[in-house]
Amino acid sequence: MRRSRADVLDVATDIAHGRFARSMSALTAVSAVVTGAEVYLEHYKGSFGNKWMWSPVVLTPPLVASGIGGAFSRRWAHTALPVTAGLYVANGLLGEYFHARGVARKPGGWKLWSYNLPMGPPISAPGLMSMVGGMGLLASLLRREGHE
Repeated sequence: MRRSRADVLDVATDIAHGRFARSMSALTAVSAVVTGAEVYLEHYKGSFGNKWMWSPVVLTPPLVASGIGGAFSRRWAHTALPVTAGLYVANGLLGEYFHARGVARKPGGWKLWSYNLPMGPPISAPGLMSMVGGMGLLASLLRREGHE
């Protein structure tokens, strides 16, 4: 499918005027799939030692569904998407706490941060969850592009 110059200008105008909700909702859904799969694989290696390790795995499918729904429905974008995205952000922040606590519990704790930080648990990984949830929250605030 070839895009005309007018189509490209319409996309640029939509973005410049804050009309990016549908695309951001879809991007949230895709990003949640990637993030959820990565979390599952990494937490599977950790044998899900803490029951909270299941929470990102459980929260990913609802965020994917509401991201897809938000791309097609204004109602979903303003109801389900902000709720599930907010839970995803909160869970990412909780993960930051758990990962920092995990580093502190390693031998030497934070005093040996140059060794314990790279060896895990990865301190910045839960931030990815928060960023994906933040994209969903942003999508629920932006105006919708295109004609509906």
